[in-house]
Formats: sequence, C-alpha cells, structure tokens
Amino acid sequence: MEESLFQWAVFRSLLAILQWWAFNVTVIITNKWIFQKLDFKFPLTVSCIHFICSSIGAYLVIKVLKLKPLIVVDPEDRWRRIFPMSFVFCINIVLGNVSLRYIPVSFMQTIKSFTPATTVVLQWLVWRKYFDWRIWASLVPIVGGILLTSVTELSFNMLGFCAALFGCLATSTKTILAESLLHGYKFDSINTVYYMAPFATMILGIPALLLEGNGVIEWLQTHQTLGSSLVIIFTSGVLAFCLNFSIFYVIHSTTAVTFNVAGNLKVAVAVLISWLIFRNPIAGMNAVGCAVTLIGCTFYGYVRHMLSQQPPPPGTPRTPRTPKNRMELLPLVNDKLDDKV
Repeated sequence: MEESLFQWAVFRSLLAILQWWAFNVTVIITNKWIFQKLDFKFPLTVSCIHFICSSIGAYLVIKVLKLKPLIVVDPEDRWRRIFPMSFVFCINIVLGNVSLRYIPVSFMQTIKSFTPATTVVLQWLVWRKYFDWRIWASLVPIVGGILLTSVTELSFNMLGFCAALFGCLATSTKTILAESLLHGYKFDSINTVYYMAPFATMILGIPALLLEGNGVIEWLQTHQTLGSSLVIIFTSGVLAFCLNFSIFYVIHSTTAVTFNVAGNLKVAVAVLISWLIFRNPIAGMNAVGCAVTLIGCTFYGYVRHMLSQQPPPPGTPRTPRTPKNRMELLPLVNDKLDDKV
C-alpha cells in the first residue's frame, strides 16, 4: 500500500512538472513566434491581451467553475496592497515580452536566471536581511555565467538585454513587495491573477493604445493571414493563463528542491526547443555560460535548502517577516508568475 502511494506521488510530481514545462515553453515559443514570424512587433499589446485572457480565465475558475475558493480581500487593501503589486507585475511581464521582441529565447532565459542574485542583493539593501556566506558564494557562478553568455552572445541587442535585466529587478522587487504588501494573505496563483490581472490591464491599456495603436491598426490592414494570426495571438493569452494554473499544481505536487531543479531544467528545455525552431546562432562559449548559470541556480537552491534545515545561530539578525521554516524555499506564488512572458 505504501509503495503504491509512493509510486502515485512520484507519478503526480512528474506529471505536474511535465505539464508546467509544456505550458511554459509553449508560451515562450508562441510569443517569440508572434514577434518574429507574424511580424506583430507590439509587446505592450501582447501583454495586454495576456492580462485580459488571464482576467477572464481566473474569473471562470473561481466564480463560474468554482475550482478554487475566492480569497476575500478588503476593498481598501485592493488599492493599498494589490495595486502596487499589480503595477510591478505589469512591468515584469512587459519587460519579458520586450526582451523576447529583440533577443533570442536562449539569451533571454539565461538572463532571467539572474533573478536569485538581484533578489538577494535587493533584500540585503532594502531589508538589511542576513544571508549566510554560502548564499553569496552560490551567486558567483550565476553572475559569472551571465557575464560569459552576454559577452559571447552572437545576437546581442542592448535594448533586449536591458529589458531582460530590468525584468530580473522587477521580479525581485515583486518578491520583496509580496512579502510585505501581501503579508497575511495566503494567495495561490489563481487568486493572484484574479486580483492583479484586471489592475494590470487597466494600467497597460492606455499606454498600449497610445504607443502601439496605430501600428496594430496598420498590421490588421496589411497582414496576409489575418485570421490564423489572430488565433495564434489570442491562443498565447489563453496559454499564459493555463501556465499560471499549472504553477499552482506543480508547487503543491513537488518538494522545494525538486521545484528548483525542475525550474532550471525547464530553462534548458526552452533554450533547446527555441533553437530547434528559430535556429538562432549560439556560440560554444555562450552555451557554456548558460550551463554555468543553470548549475549556479541549482546550487543556490541546494544551499537554501540545506540552510533551512538547520537552526540559525544565536544572535542572527532576521527580518520580522522572514519565514523561518522550509516553506521559505518555496518562492511566493507571485514570484513564479515571471514565467508568464
């Protein structure tokens, strides 16, 4: 009996990881296809479509299908807590799409792996949060791999690089804000989208209309295969929502260490599939830099896990809201929403 339960747990974890990989990689590749193959070079509009589809999807899951219970948020907290988070959430998604518009998927995904380093540095600067020296040491291969990848990237574009880098900062800022602004609310990914996506749509709608409206209208009038292209664009929005749903499933079906390793392997899968489809040139040292970065991210997750299993030394300064148990290793569900690009 115990053996069968163990086998089912392993099968469920594997299934959760595979469907998470499938949605994540599909969203990334679809967005890149929209920008490169469909010549729909409007990242703000694509992001806005994603937010609209996510808003509708979250409403259907919570209000119509009732697959998830609604976490009730005080109306005042919606503006005082949720709105600032939505603003950073919006910036994060937009920067991810802008980076995809200008640089290859492989380069963008490698830069996004820089997020643990920016999160640690920002928490140290903003909260004066204490980190063991092994945490700082684990960041060395991440930073080194990013530098090596950037120097050897054959399709380097400064705007795309800066967008991806600032996207890491936005993700880290979102993590810090989530720990403070959402303190007391145990959000899952669907409730997070339910509250944040409408705000993000409102924030992004006017800039998208002003900056890209004329270009979108011209594209609609001149594009050859309009019907199928629009289906692909709106399908990417549906897939983006499905990705958020898959994140909830994988977090609750795996351990923290498995989640960390699977996340880094997912980057490798996305890089490989994007290369097979788009054939963007990758130098040998560029691939080495990407591998070093992913190994560094895995090592970082391992160090976090090992440190969480031992009690802190007496007198160690801690932030009041810093989690003190193994759940510290599980990124806030909001922190994984940066997968949706």
